[in-house]
Amino acid sequence: MDGDTLYSIGDLARRTGLTVKAIRFYSDRGIVPPADRSPAGHRLYGIDAVARLDLVRTLRDLGLDLATIRKVVDREISLPDVARAHAEALAVRIRTLRLRHAVLTAVAERGSTPEEMDLMHKLARLSEDERRRLIGDFLDTAFGGLDADAGFAGIRRSMTPELPSDPGPGQVEAWVELAELSQDPDFRAGMRRVAEHHAAERAQGDTTAPRRDPAAMVRDQVGPALVAGIEPISPQADAIVAAVTAQYARVLGRPDDVGLRRRLSIRLESANDPRRERYLRLLAVINGWPAPESLAPALDWFVAALRARTPA
Repeated sequence: MDGDTLYSIGDLARRTGLTVKAIRFYSDRGIVPPADRSPAGHRLYGIDAVARLDLVRTLRDLGLDLATIRKVVDREISLPDVARAHAEALAVRIRTLRLRHAVLTAVAERGSTPEEMDLMHKLARLSEDERRRLIGDFLDTAFGGLDADAGFAGIRRSMTPELPSDPGPGQVEAWVELAELSQDPDFRAGMRRVAEHHAAERAQGDTTAPRRDPAAMVRDQVGPALVAGIEPISPQADAIVAAVTAQYARVLGRPDDVGLRRRLSIRLESANDPRRERYLRLLAVINGWPAPESLAPALDWFVAALRARTPA
């Protein structure tokens, strides 16, 4: 057939796979206007109607509204401009759906109440600035007003979640849980105690020498004992406890006595809060970092060993 051939709605339906009703709908709205009328008054269309209908179907499948489609087929606006704008709108929609999916998944898995679900939904929808303010308030509570020389600026940065602009469902779920955890008053108070202990230790002993966190001391000394299956109360644990307490005493410039060991026990118990470890694991998910090593087994072992060797 040449370009002068005219087609009925039925012909167009057979060539495009669309229904007669759909073609009549698009024609009534001026998107695919007829080229002529038959003697009986039926609409007739040129060959360009086939291409228009193929484009209309594609654009409708992609979610464009009819008003925009009409402007595209009439070349009032360019297809690339429309595609770009629609892609941006879809990106926003996709992020919204991911947030909803994450919240509903968390609700299903945790058996949340309606109040908890409402909170999770609000946390998931926070803007980047709102997220920063929420976490900033938590970190201010933990570290605000303490000695700046104690390395808290670096600690703050290392504990700040950075949710990507296009997060995966797991990252959104982790963010919601981390945000909830950061608002727990008891967790906040525990983090403050750890920070205050850290600041107090920094102010004692040789302030120019490199410092190691007591938990890191324990990890290095206790790791082999855990692998070897040594019990905390066994005589084999004596040397391990002595090595850690001696190192801690050197850091503080104090004698390795009962008072120091009690202080170390309190310090490690505060650091061994499972919520702190959970925060760090959630943080790693959000920021795309490797999962942190769990210190809980080493800290549990050492605290038990230390208590067994410290008078009540």
